[in-house]
Amino acid sequence: MSVRPLNIVLMGPPGAGKGTQARILEEKYGLKQLSTGDMLRAERAEGTELGKKVQAIMDAGQLVSDDIIIEMIETRIARADCAKGVIFDGFPRTIPQARALDAMLAKKDCAIDLVIDLVVDESILVARVEKRAAECAAAGQPVRADDNPETVMRRIREYKTYTAEVSPFYAQKNTLHRIDGMQTVDAVAAQIAAFLK
Repeated sequence: MSVRPLNIVLMGPPGAGKGTQARILEEKYGLKQLSTGDMLRAERAEGTELGKKVQAIMDAGQLVSDDIIIEMIETRIARADCAKGVIFDGFPRTIPQARALDAMLAKKDCAIDLVIDLVVDESILVARVEKRAAECAAAGQPVRADDNPETVMRRIREYKTYTAEVSPFYAQKNTLHRIDGMQTVDAVAAQIAAFLK
């Protein structure tokens, strides 16, 4: 008897800790984290046609079109490593993306089980992103082009715009839960785990 896959959406502005929580969920539940930002950065690094197309958009801190993101996600969730379920990090950002995701999962007799919105103060977000950039630079790792205060503030504004649409969509389905992302990593992880019981 196969176990139904577990599908989680992690929402939150840049620097809220989505990636950190996704890694914890991946390890604990055997899920696959799909970060649209990471996927797009990988395309860019590989110099693919898609990567070239989105480079200028991402460098400006703007959002990539729904069509590109939906196609990329649909292709990715069909892979075997997503069989136990997926943690969607940074997706969906719009109502069309949320509806497309529902349709994709319905084809697999699945649905979104839980949506977590990590709520963090804007000044803390900017400080976290600046720290991430400094740590990458100090370690000799590449610094993300969008890890600067101006771009972060623009991304926060864009995030607020899209969550204004997407949050009510998931609230109507009773899957949305807001968590204070300013708590410790362990405290946030414990709250998420409690919702999964």
